[in-house]
Amino acid sequence: MDLQLAGKKALVTGSTAGIGFATASVFATEGASVVVNGRTQGRVDGAIAKIRKAYPKADVSGVAADVSNAAGCAKLIQALPRVEILVNNMGIFEPKPFERIPDEDWFRLFEANVMSGVRLSRHYLSSMREKNWGRILFVSSESAVQIPAEMIHYGMTKTAQVAVARGIAETVAGSGITVNSVLAGPTRSEGVETFIAQLGAGSDSVAFEAEFFKNVRPTSLLKRFETIEEVANMIVYLASPLASATTGSALRVDGGVVRSIL
Repeated sequence: MDLQLAGKKALVTGSTAGIGFATASVFATEGASVVVNGRTQGRVDGAIAKIRKAYPKADVSGVAADVSNAAGCAKLIQALPRVEILVNNMGIFEPKPFERIPDEDWFRLFEANVMSGVRLSRHYLSSMREKNWGRILFVSSESAVQIPAEMIHYGMTKTAQVAVARGIAETVAGSGITVNSVLAGPTRSEGVETFIAQLGAGSDSVAFEAEFFKNVRPTSLLKRFETIEEVANMIVYLASPLASATTGSALRVDGGVVRSIL
């Protein structure tokens, strides 16, 4: 299927690994002009090289900037003033008992996961309005609706992303701009490998996965971690002209973890 993305400039934050990298890779295969973002130049250069090796004709560039803070967002905006597609993917998480989460951690996760998308969306929306076309996507999580007891502060930020996405969509009603959030389920990414190590206390990955879906996410219908490509495919479709009637929505790619038909 041709997603009609040829030549569209797409920025994917936090795209040197995991879901972000897979998303940037899929954009490249669809002919988009994709911009990779990560905290260090080395990570950005490495991701670009991997994409070009897999897809020699890829139109891919990169900007190193830590968008978890205001200065990093400003640096990225200065290097890349306009985009047609913005995927707010960068995010951080950590398992921690509620009683042990200090104020600093609540603010740190909110600053990174929510304000990064707020700052970038606020800037790039103006050029999208000028062209009357654009796509803004927030990569949220099933944790937005099923707050995880092991990291409540993370779940709070994912809920906030859904609210921000819906609110921005309301401001562009009737235009060619769509704004959505994607609720990914537990996904095997670089960050999740660290998560497994933190919760698994040294158990092997296969055993931990079985135990995780038995006791921590028992409502999963998939009964396994999703692949990064499975989530990326949904993101890229929503960024395409083919998804023009989908806006203001929170779309689940959660493996059936959320036990709800709505």
